[in-house]
Amino acid sequence: METQSTAQDFLPIIFQVIVALGFVVGTLFVTHILGPRRKTKDKLSTFEAGIKVIGNARQPFSIKYFLVAILFVLFDVEVIFMYPWAVNFKELGWNGLIEMFIFMGTLLLGFIYIIKKKALDWA
Repeated sequence: METQSTAQDFLPIIFQVIVALGFVVGTLFVTHILGPRRKTKDKLSTFEAGIKVIGNARQPFSIKYFLVAILFVLFDVEVIFMYPWAVNFKELGWNGLIEMFIFMGTLLLGFIYIIKKKALDWA
């Protein structure tokens, strides 16, 4: 027999969320009211790993960096899909093996396309 969840079953979770949000909002409010308000040149300057700021931060640079980063994320996320397949390899049988070969073939075609377009060449 299946049991139905009622609204009363979720009251402890709702209470915990309310307490957590109340703590966050209360802490932010109290630190804003009680905190010091001294604005100095050093506090208002940009801080990047202790290095003094030199020049404009809006300098153009190669789009290759973004391309490599996006390709890494793309292939990294696709590799994540292989983990559940590997865990359930025996239960999936031959159909699962064939589907994974199709998936890997698609990945390989994408990788060949990237190599042919020379997306990873930094020249």
